[in-house]
Amino acid sequence: MSTDASPANTPLTAEQLERAHLRYDVDGATALITLDRPEVRNAQTPTMWRTLAAIGAQLPDDVRVVIVRGAGHTFSAGLDRNLLMPGAGPGEESVADLIPRSDQEIADTIAEYQAGFTWLRDPRIVSIAVVDGYAIGAGFQLALSCDLILAADDATFCMKESALGLVPDLTGTKPLVERVGYPRALEICATARNVGAEEAARIGLVLDAVPSDRLDEALGDLLAALSAPLPDAVRETKALLLGAAGRDLETQCRLEREAQARRFREMAALLGS
Repeated sequence: MSTDASPANTPLTAEQLERAHLRYDVDGATALITLDRPEVRNAQTPTMWRTLAAIGAQLPDDVRVVIVRGAGHTFSAGLDRNLLMPGAGPGEESVADLIPRSDQEIADTIAEYQAGFTWLRDPRIVSIAVVDGYAIGAGFQLALSCDLILAADDATFCMKESALGLVPDLTGTKPLVERVGYPRALEICATARNVGAEEAARIGLVLDAVPSDRLDEALGDLLAALSAPLPDAVRETKALLLGAAGRDLETQCRLEREAQARRFREMAALLGS
């Protein structure tokens, strides 16, 4: 089994990114990750997931916003179906290779895949999925891993796993329930139906659905708005909101007070400088 991603302290090479079909660019406080397999609608691979995890581990400290998008006119059609068949090819890690393994080995490997998704929820950053065209299966779950989803008005979302006899296992179930509620999340997953951009915006799945030719303009406006507040204020706010649903009111109020005390100290330091 190939594990091409670099350790956390070793920068990814251009060759590793190319093998994972990813482009990764950092411009000041913004990082852009592009899934780069337009010829197969940016179908995903385990190598891609491992490399995404490595990007997260190596993200520069001064990055505030991470953008994830697909090359061409599709965000991602999900897992490369060829990798559901044994013997994907020399050096290519296949999901089908997990089948003969023990339950624990399967779970451990999936945990490594999931690491490519979970870091996008880190409170130190705000992550944005820019969805054009299809976000299917693993593509839908990658979008759900981001804090915000900005969609073209012709975008389509689908949790396809149940139609294949599988379950969503790339960290998408929790954010889906958080965005649309349990009944709607169950219906979307169990029926494996398509959810159009207009419905996605109406039920709170996406932040906004805009004409495809205005997607970059809408992204620019959002980036400008996110860049205005002090970085630590955004990080503290995200941390408060991320865990709010699982906390009682007393705990949440205490965390708000503690966070505000830290903000007052930072403001005082800035004013005194």
